[in-house]
Amino acid sequence: MKNPLRIFLIRHGETIDNTKENYELRIPDHLVPLTEAGVEQARETGVNLAAYCEREGIDLRGARIWRSPFLRTRRTSELFNESLGIADVREEVTLIEQQYGLFDARRKEELAAKFPEEYAEYRRQIENGGRLYARLPLGESPLDVAVRLRPFIDDIRRDYERGEADTLFIFTHGTAMRAFLLRYCNYSPEWYQAEYTPANCAVRLLVGDEDRGYLNF
Repeated sequence: MKNPLRIFLIRHGETIDNTKENYELRIPDHLVPLTEAGVEQARETGVNLAAYCEREGIDLRGARIWRSPFLRTRRTSELFNESLGIADVREEVTLIEQQYGLFDARRKEELAAKFPEEYAEYRRQIENGGRLYARLPLGESPLDVAVRLRPFIDDIRRDYERGEADTLFIFTHGTAMRAFLLRYCNYSPEWYQAEYTPANCAVRLLVGDEDRGYLNF
């Protein structure tokens, strides 16, 4: 009997954006690095995830890693893979984070001062149940991310039906992770409105069409 498609969705480790250091440095989003704590966090979670797979009898010999090409997701996947030992590692550009445009690496107070009209409109959308639809100026909305992820979701399902990897480890970002779940599980805009950013190195398990939620190690 064929195994169901199993997907581990994984957010990157802690970065200098998460610690707010990047408000001063303003390193472009694709080059934002992990912090030292983020490196240890990723390495430790990788050990725990490998142990979980062993306990559950999950054969990793035919597993596949997909990752966003951003620096922080590449590094997170490398640290996890020290324990997972997966040979098949691939990158997918549509797994990158939501493009923040003018709001990238800026404090909320700065947004309100520099872009008062744009920020007010963004807040109006969110406060009226439109978190999914709120587009950042010169950037994307979460809906835009969900739309661009659909071909990738189709690809991994097609690969599975062709007999390729049935266990995937997908390293991505906070908004992209929720947008993936929205499309993969056919969740509603109301689900997205209520679903907040996962913790750094959070691991969410999908088996077949079932969302089994975040793993607790």
